[in-house]
Amino acid sequence: MSAMDLDQPGAGWASGPQFDPDLLRLYYARLFPYDQWCKWMAYNSDEPGTGSQLARRELSLTLADDVYIRYQCFTNAKEMKTLMTKRQPHKIDIGAVFNCVPRDHLSVKNFRPESRELVFDIDLSDYDDVRTCCQGATVCKKCWQYMTCAVKVCESALREDFGFEHIVWIYSGRRGVHCWVCDETARELTNDARLAIIKYFSVVSGNENQAKKTQLSSPLHPSLERAYRLLEPLFVEHVIGENGQGLLASSERWETLLKTLPEEIGGQISKHWEKNGNDTSPLEKWEALKGLCVSEKPNQAKKQKRTSVPELWKYETVFSQCYPRLDENVSKHRNHLLKSPFAAHPKTGRVCVPFDAKKVSTFDPTTVVTLRQLAYELDQHSGDDVLDLDKTSLAHSVRFFEKDFLHPMMRAWGRARRDDAEYAAALKGDF
Repeated sequence: MSAMDLDQPGAGWASGPQFDPDLLRLYYARLFPYDQWCKWMAYNSDEPGTGSQLARRELSLTLADDVYIRYQCFTNAKEMKTLMTKRQPHKIDIGAVFNCVPRDHLSVKNFRPESRELVFDIDLSDYDDVRTCCQGATVCKKCWQYMTCAVKVCESALREDFGFEHIVWIYSGRRGVHCWVCDETARELTNDARLAIIKYFSVVSGNENQAKKTQLSSPLHPSLERAYRLLEPLFVEHVIGENGQGLLASSERWETLLKTLPEEIGGQISKHWEKNGNDTSPLEKWEALKGLCVSEKPNQAKKQKRTSVPELWKYETVFSQCYPRLDENVSKHRNHLLKSPFAAHPKTGRVCVPFDAKKVSTFDPTTVVTLRQLAYELDQHSGDDVLDLDKTSLAHSVRFFEKDFLHPMMRAWGRARRDDAEYAAALKGDF
């Protein structure tokens, strides 16, 4: 029996539902990367059977009709495949590693999470007050550049400021991205430490009724200086122009921005641009506004302050538009659930694939593979003597996950174990 009946004239993966029970059944039976998933979640643990990290990891499943079951677990890839093909979950969420097998949680008095990746969840719907192309769950290549901004800032801070190395970015399947920080030090963070890290990234606040959504102070933290250097070119390319969000391309949008300036200055510019605004490009307007910014001196007269633009204004403007907007609740607790990589989104049918943070600006969420496309590709190569995965465009994402994330992390585990063994031998004098 073929994967799907797509042989009628005009049929193809682009037509019809991208997510349905038959497509899901096919995906779990033939394509979900169970081996790679379990190698990741096992973290090179030597613990046997139910004592392993993999066995103590909670998996939460949402079945058809929103039936929700928690505390699912397994000890290897074969057991995971059996569970997935039996339950056919519409949604898979990953929880913490607990101090016992999760299915025994009711019989354990002190059931508690012991470790969990540091995770971030960033949704484009949280940028609805600044993006003009889409709203809600709708996403296009234009507003995806807000995710480019978020990924670049978070990547630089996580690696340079916190020293994390094993980080994987996942497309959420619909309107955002998830970040998994998998270093051992990250997985062992307490709730208080997780909250401190999320606060480190908390720059934008307020709501759609506030023109100004950041409040900075001098001297600016070095991480914010670096973030500005990363974000200002993206702000110019993707936010101010008419090919982007149009912040400085129409009077309606620039009036909102001018309201964040001192009233006297904003009013003068508004009148000037109202008459001559079409004579200058969005970039020229932005350069002119930046030219007004001056460093404030402690002994500066109040009158001067009212008629000048503080230097921090340009930072606050760029950050209000482009700085990452993280969901604090997802990150601050060890036992919070987050959608699994390689799950399929039930609304779009798109697979939650990993992507290269260095190439985030060229990632196109509108072309991410769907379950229906995968079924079509399997049918097109039904006679080929290769692995099912290699018949599909999902293969690229799985290979990237292996090559750029999983294998480097496993090599690091190996080095750490050798170092530990050599240190132990040195202590004993056993060389």
